[in-house]
Amino acid sequence: MRRFPRPVRFLLFIPLFVLGIFVIGWVVMSLWNNVLVPVLHVSAVTFWQGLGILALSKILFSSFGGRGGSRRDQWKRRMMWNSMTAEQKEKFMEEWKSRSHRWGHRGWDRFNETQQPGSPE
Repeated sequence: MRRFPRPVRFLLFIPLFVLGIFVIGWVVMSLWNNVLVPVLHVSAVTFWQGLGILALSKILFSSFGGRGGSRRDQWKRRMMWNSMTAEQKEKFMEEWKSRSHRWGHRGWDRFNETQQPGSPE
């Protein structure tokens, strides 16, 4: 499969991004008008008000940092792992293995005595 050059991919991404924003705004407006209006007797919203509600909820209830969390959180996790004894690490790993039994323990073999979570492989 042939990949497009970066500028072409960027130009293809722009209309998809705009379309996605409009679709999500329409979904928020539709859900608001079809669920909250009959149940809570609030007023109906327009498409642009739906986009405003979406932006406001993103600001209030989410972060703009991405999936990995803040650097401070990553540092705290690394420091916690480094301060554990070998027995504590083993107990911790066994606890998480027992919690994730539904997923078949995938990826647990990469945590050995010499490797720390979050370190490059």
